[in-house]
Parts: sequence; structure tokens; C-alpha cells
Amino acid sequence: MNTLASAPTFLSDDFLLQTETARRLYHDYARSMPIIDYHCHLPPDQIAQDKRFDNMTQPWLYGDHYKWRAMRTHGVSEKYCTGDASDWEKFEKWAETVPYTLRNPLYHWTHLELNNPFGIQELLTPATARSIYETCNEQLPQLTARRLLQHFDVRVVCTTDDPLDSLAHHDQIARDGFAVRILPTFRPDKAMAADDPHAFRAYADRLAEVTNRDISTLADYIDALKSRHDYFAERGCRLSDHGLEMVYAESYTDGDVQRLFNQLRRGVAIAPADVLMFKSFMLVQFAEWDHEKGWTQQFHLGALRNNNVRRLREIGPDTGWDSIGDFPQAASLSRFLGGLDDRDKLAKTIVYNLNPADNEVMATMVGNFNDGSVRGKVQFGSGWWFLDQKDGMERQMNALSNMGLISTFVGMLTDSRSFLSYSRHEYFRRILCNLFGNDVENGELPADIDWIGQIVQDICYRNADRYFGF
Repeated sequence: MNTLASAPTFLSDDFLLQTETARRLYHDYARSMPIIDYHCHLPPDQIAQDKRFDNMTQPWLYGDHYKWRAMRTHGVSEKYCTGDASDWEKFEKWAETVPYTLRNPLYHWTHLELNNPFGIQELLTPATARSIYETCNEQLPQLTARRLLQHFDVRVVCTTDDPLDSLAHHDQIARDGFAVRILPTFRPDKAMAADDPHAFRAYADRLAEVTNRDISTLADYIDALKSRHDYFAERGCRLSDHGLEMVYAESYTDGDVQRLFNQLRRGVAIAPADVLMFKSFMLVQFAEWDHEKGWTQQFHLGALRNNNVRRLREIGPDTGWDSIGDFPQAASLSRFLGGLDDRDKLAKTIVYNLNPADNEVMATMVGNFNDGSVRGKVQFGSGWWFLDQKDGMERQMNALSNMGLISTFVGMLTDSRSFLSYSRHEYFRRILCNLFGNDVENGELPADIDWIGQIVQDICYRNADRYFGF
């Protein structure tokens, strides 16, 4: 008997939807919802310029460390990842790798992105590489950066920006009257990076230039950063973001911090314990400003970055040498959130963990500070980075469901540098609908499809729309 004869077709309209209820929830409720991408790394200059891509490699493989890691693992030379190979050669090497990514989310993402927006349902293999490449290239003139955002019905994009950024590209986009709102996000990690005194001193010098003021004291430094926070707010910013190993919540005094700043301002190294103290102080400043303005603060926690020192030296950061860390999260996060809450200065907050072992920690921690003032005020964020795949998303949503209210969840974000990554919202929505559909057909939830469909739509779009107040 040929058991494959009755097997579901890969990437059909019912991809990942295992039950009739799941199919109804996705097709009738989730599929057509707009997108709010409240955290991503899309380059605003490309949106301002309405970037036109010369070939498929540019929007698909440039900057994609997920794909680079897979190619390296498959034995592909760095020349075809970040090196000087031609764009076609890079695409060809990715096509050679894809058939070997079975059971990795890249296999799903690759074919979802080929299907939407390019309408390609063939599998990417060495044999199909050239025809797929040419078919995509033929469509790219009509799929500029802005048109891709509109194709996926994206309503808001929040980029990730350093406090020193002029935001000139955001200003240009706003002047153009582009229908999709492109807003900055305040990410001040470099402003608190006391680990490297020389880099800190250079950052303070640059801050002085940007703000046209002298920075010689801690008060000067804080006032200058506050002026940039205000500057971002004037341009529509509604969120901050931090990418940290863990939240820092060490005790400090004003005198301690002033002394440490004086050393750092001179480019003098401080002790590791003092680094944590200074970072703790800075996090509180940023958090209080966010609360004053009604922003949402985000914390991406748990990445162990730049593990391969040789490759970091040769190629630079953010090129695929990071991994999941096993940092302790609970105690410091409790102290930080609790200290702010105790002074009634806790902003809306989203915490994302990279280590799945911390799922239940995060799901229970957020409940400690949901005080009824805002629906879902403190959120357990969507599966992030290594966890934004089927198993990771399911585990995050199950932990949130078991220990909180998934009905208040603000849902998916791309966290991507690629305009083609919006297919991941489709991926998330199919997984979400499948979870609810299975529960209904197992008799674990009532078959009230309209009510559950409304909850699904809330998670896909409406919760974020209400929560962020764009």
C-alpha cells in the first residue's frame, strides 16, 4: 500500500492546519487580518528610497544569518555567505542547501516566501534554482520595499534605532505620505555599554555632537540622552527596546554612579561588578522615561553573542555566531519590574526569552505586575530568534495559555531585516489556529467558532492595535 497517496500535500492551502476547525479559523478569521510589525530590523533608508532589488539574492540572502548558519553547516564556503561570490552563485549555493534543511524552519520559511509574494509552489533545489531565480527576478521591479509592505497589508512598522540616529529617513517617509506608518524604536544599548570604556567614551563624544552640548558630568549625559528620547517621541516613537543577556537590577547610589561615569568618561575601565551597577542605573532611567510617555518597553533576553571570536574579528557582529545563553533571569527581572512598580513607574512591558527553559519563568513573572490598569500590561513576548519556529511558538503559547491569558497576547513580530519575512506572520497564524482547532476537536474547548475566531483575530492584530495605541 502506498501510504503517501493519502498524505497531505506540502504547502497546500491547509498547510499546518490539521483539523477542519483549524482550517475554518485560519481561512475565515486569521488569514485576512492586517499586520502590525512592532519590532523589526528593516532598514528605514530602503523604505525611504523605495528600494528596488536587482535580483532575488538581495532581499533574501543579504544579512540573513539564519541562512548563512545553515549553509556553513552544510559545508558551504564563507565566500558564498558573506564573501565576494556573485549574487547568482550565492543563490545557487542556498538552493543546494535547502533540500538538506528538512525539519528546520528554514525549509518552511523558504517555500512560504517563494509562494507569497512570488506565487512559486515548486520546491527549491539545484534543478529548479535557475528558473526560480529568474521568475523572482522578473517580478522584483514591481516588488519594491514599499510595495512589499503594502502587499502583505502591513499597517505599522517599528524599526530599531540608536538614540543618535537622525531619523532623517523616517522624516522623509512621513513627508511622502506613505500609507504604512514607519516609526522608530529607541534602542539605547550602546549608551549603557560600560563593558568597553573606549567605546563608551566615543559614544558620549558623539552624543555631545548630536545634541550640541558639553557632556562632562553624569547629569549632562542623562540630560542629553533624555533630549534624544524626546526627539524620538516627537517623531512618533512608541516603543523602546533592549537586547540584553539579562535584566540588570543591582543596587547603587547616586555617588557610586557618578564616580563610575567619571571613570568611563575618561576611557578608564571599571570592575565587572561596577559595570552591572552602572547598567542597572541606566535601565531605570530609560524605564522611567518610557513610563512618563506611555511607551512600551521591550526586553530581548538571553542571547550569548559573538561566540566565534575568529569570525567576529574577520566578518563582524550579527553574522551568525550567536547562540542561546543560560543566564539566570527570574530574580533580577523581579527586582527590576518590582522596583518600578513599587514607585508606580512601570511602563507597559514585553519580555522575550531566548532560552526555552525560561518559558514558564517569563509566563509567571509577567502576571506579577499585571495590575488591571491596562489589558495585558506586562506581556510574555512571542517566540524570538531561535524560538520563532513551530515548536518554539507552540511552547511559548502553551506556557502563556497555562499560566496567563493568551487572549491578551499581542502576537507575532518579524524581528527581521528582510522585507520578505512577512510570510512568517502567515506561519504564526497557521500554528495559532491549529492549536485552537486541535483543542476544539479534542473536546477541550467549546465549538464556538465565532468567539474563538474573534480571539484569534485579536491575537493576530487587534490586541497590538489597542495595546500600542499607534
